[in-house]
Amino acid sequence: MEMESLLQAAEAQAAENLDMAKRIQADYDNYRKRSQKEMEEFRKFATEGMVLELLEILDDLERALQTEDAVGPFADGVRGIHINLKKLLESKGLKEIATDGVFDPRIHDCLMTCEGDEDGRIAEVYQKGYYLGPRVIRYAKVKVTTANKENGEGE
Repeated sequence: MEMESLLQAAEAQAAENLDMAKRIQADYDNYRKRSQKEMEEFRKFATEGMVLELLEILDDLERALQTEDAVGPFADGVRGIHINLKKLLESKGLKEIATDGVFDPRIHDCLMTCEGDEDGRIAEVYQKGYYLGPRVIRYAKVKVTTANKENGEGE
């Protein structure tokens, strides 16, 4: 009888230890997943900050290449740097926002309007906008057309 009670106590202790081990394993798995997610969030934040800073340099290179003096070997070198920087940023998930159509307030920032044939067409781009992955990290700054008032009013 005593052996049987000792055996039951040992089995109960073993079950309790197994349950505790399973909880510790689950806690560790949750900790590992949480740590991994936090690290990924930190990486994204750090990458976004660096990309935003590098976009200023990309803009400067593009402005330099649009000048009349952008000819010759020096301009070719600047053009090469511009291409390499753009490729590097694209490899990190950077994608330019399209500005060749209709104004979309979710991705474009309207700075001015001008008269045009249609409402809501992009007439001019002041600063390119970019996605980093699925997120907009910089809105495209644009001028948007408004329909000529004479075409439909006053009738």
